[in-house]
Amino acid sequence: MDQNLPLTWKTSTRSHGPLSIEQTHSYSKAAYRPRPARPNDDPAPNILAREFNGYAPRTHPASDPAYVRVGSSWACVCLPGDLANRQIAGHSVGVGHDADLVLAAFAALRFPLDEIEVFHTDRGGGFTGERIERMLGVFGITRSLSRPGNPYDNAVVESTNRLVKKELIHRNVYTNVEQLRSDVNRYVWWYNHQRLHSTLGYLSPVEFTQQGKTL
Repeated sequence: MDQNLPLTWKTSTRSHGPLSIEQTHSYSKAAYRPRPARPNDDPAPNILAREFNGYAPRTHPASDPAYVRVGSSWACVCLPGDLANRQIAGHSVGVGHDADLVLAAFAALRFPLDEIEVFHTDRGGGFTGERIERMLGVFGITRSLSRPGNPYDNAVVESTNRLVKKELIHRNVYTNVEQLRSDVNRYVWWYNHQRLHSTLGYLSPVEFTQQGKTL
C-alpha cells in the first residue's frame, strides 16, 4: 500500500488534509462537472496500445485533465506523467480544458521538449487543435490518442488523477484558482520526491530515477 500524505503541514481550523485552506463560508457542490466535447474523430492512432512500460525517461509522457470544483465554477488540472518512472513531469491549472492549459503544462517540463517521442492523451479538445499540432510538430513529437470511450487506454494517468483527487482535491475546499494552483504545486513536489509508490518498489519517483531504474 502506498504511504499516506504527511501530517506535518499546517491545517486550518477544520481539517481538510495536509494543506492549509481557509474556509470562511459554506458551499454547495455542483450536481455535474463540465463534460468534455464528444470524442473527436482525429485519425491519430493509439500508439501505446496499453503498453505503459518499457520506455526511456522523458520519451513517453501521458496526460488527461482532472476537473476541480472552485467556488461556483470549475477548473482543470493537467499533469503530464512520465511513463518510465511515474513522475509528474509537468503541471498546470486553468479555468478550462484548452490549449493554454496543455501548453502551460509543457512549459513546466524541466527537460528539452525534443526528448519527447510520443505524447499520449485522451481525445479531449484541449489536446487537439492547431496550436497543439504546431507545438508537437516543432519538436518532432508523435501524438497517440486513446480510443473513444476507453479509459483503460490511458490507465496510468487515470490512476494518477484518482490519487490526486483522493489525497488533495477531495480533502480541500477551493474558492479561487490561485489557491488550487498553490496546492497543486506543493502536492506535485511531494508526490515526486517523498511519496512512496508500490509500483516503484516503495521508492519515490525521484529516488527510482536516481537509481537508474525504469519500468
